[in-house]
Amino acid sequence: MPVMNASERKSREQICLFARSLFERGLTAGSSGNISLRLDDGCWLMTPTNTSMGFLDPARLSRLDAQGDLVSGDPPSKELPLHQALYDTRAGAGAIVHLHSVHSVAVSMLPEIDPRSVLPPLTAYSVMRVGAVALVPYYRPGDSAVAGAIRGLAGRHSAVLLANHGPVVAGSTLEAAMHATEELEETARLYLLLRGLNPRLLSQAQVDDLVAHFGLEPHRT
Repeated sequence: MPVMNASERKSREQICLFARSLFERGLTAGSSGNISLRLDDGCWLMTPTNTSMGFLDPARLSRLDAQGDLVSGDPPSKELPLHQALYDTRAGAGAIVHLHSVHSVAVSMLPEIDPRSVLPPLTAYSVMRVGAVALVPYYRPGDSAVAGAIRGLAGRHSAVLLANHGPVVAGSTLEAAMHATEELEETARLYLLLRGLNPRLLSQAQVDDLVAHFGLEPHRT
């Protein structure tokens, strides 16, 4: 195993800490979900296959080279292709979180959602932290074809919802990816609570104000 510096040790501990938090709050169950994080040397860490996010061992995380080949640790999650596709198309992505969180999965099954922007602008923070969420059609878990579907989005979305499966969210840091994933789940829960009630959404002018004020990517309703 390569010599591990203090930065990598901290990254491994952070992955396990955040993963356990997701598990304990019921945002991921069993051996579902996975996290990856880019390292300073161009390699990246990923949670291993068939492991619970609540009981990860920092020393056994998968260490992958820039091409996604295993360097050390346990074999990575079978969802490696979708992570790699998002890294390849989102230049600023430093970490990715993929969950099977209940409300986000439920929304992915609804017939009325727009695949270009799954959720309407319900709150300021959904616009600020998540942006427009794209829906990717259903693929079998681990199917490498999902990578092609994500690449087809050309990096326009930091958050993607896999139909009948769950969210995949990229962030500049693991903390940012976690916050965006949690915000997406809360927005999905709000959407389900308000479905059919004709809620008052943020107007396009209000969304544009957020985009301009915080320097966000464009978000059209």
